[in-house]
Amino acid sequence: MYNPDFKVAEFDHFKSEAGLPTFVLSPKQWTEKTCAIGIISKSGRYGGTYAHRDIAFEFGAAISATFKLYLIKEYQRFKEIESNQYNLEWDVNRILSKANYHLQTDAVQKHILPNKKYDKDKEWIVYANEADLLNVALFNCTAKDWRTLNPEYAKQDLNIRDFASINELAVLSNIESLNAEMIKKEIEKGERFKQLQEIAKYQLKIMNEKNTMKAIKKLSDDTYLK
Repeated sequence: MYNPDFKVAEFDHFKSEAGLPTFVLSPKQWTEKTCAIGIISKSGRYGGTYAHRDIAFEFGAAISATFKLYLIKEYQRFKEIESNQYNLEWDVNRILSKANYHLQTDAVQKHILPNKKYDKDKEWIVYANEADLLNVALFNCTAKDWRTLNPEYAKQDLNIRDFASINELAVLSNIESLNAEMIKKEIEKGERFKQLQEIAKYQLKIMNEKNTMKAIKKLSDDTYLK
C-alpha cells in the first residue's frame, strides 16, 4: 500500500520457504532483499529492531490472542467515540439551521407579507414556499416530494432535513441566513433561488471534498447512509 518499490518476487521466495526447518530470516535480510520499509534493524550497543506501529500491532496480534482482543476492543471504542462526535456535530448544525430558519421567517413576515394581501390562514404558504426554495436549492426536491417518497418517516413527523448530512446542514444554515438578507434587499424570488442554488452547490462540493465522513447522510441516531 505504501511501498511501490517492494520486491514481490523476493517476498514470494521467502513465503515458499517459510515453515521449513532450515528457514531463517533476520529483519535486516528482510529489508535488504525486499526493499521493505517500516522496519529498521541496527547492530551494536545501541542497536535493535524497530518497527512502524502497524507492523508492531501485527506481530503482537500474531503472538498474543489477548493483545489482539485488546486491539479490536480499542478500535471499536475509538469508532464509537468518533460516531458520538459526529452525532453531536450533526445535532449542533441541526440547531443552527433551525435558528437561521427563524431569521428567514422574520424576514418574510417583515418584508414580504406587508407588501402582499394574504388571508391570515394562508400565510403559512409563504413560509412553506421560502422553506422549499432552500430545499430545492440544496436537496433538489420539495418537502412534499420527500414526504411522498418516504411515507414511513413522514408518519413519524420527520422531514428531509432530519436525514441531511453534517455538511448539508452547515450549507443549509448558510443559505438560510443569505436568503434572509436577500429578502430584506427585496431581491426577486427567482433570482434568489438561482444564487442560492449556485452557492449551495459550490459550498457542498468544497465541504464534501474536505471531509468525506461529514458527507454521509444520517439515517437514524446511530446509523449513517452514504
